[in-house]
Amino acid sequence: QDGSSTDMVHTVAELISFSSRLMTLHPGDVILTGTPSGVGATTGRFLAPGDRMVAEVRGLGALSTPVVADDAARTGTAR
Repeated sequence: QDGSSTDMVHTVAELISFSSRLMTLHPGDVILTGTPSGVGATTGRFLAPGDRMVAEVRGLGALSTPVVADDAARTGTAR
């Protein structure tokens, strides 16, 4: 991966502003922005139902989120 925050569609300030309209942000909260455009296109590897995304901060812990089919996400049947 090779990218910079200047390559993002929305600025970091815009992401924080949008997020703070949806929820109360607290000191230490983390907003994940994803990867630069086209990262999966070169490898042909994309997320699929059954995959798991993990974001980890050394000394703090990890957040593990399952990837589910779109219909499972809407109906709340994801585990």
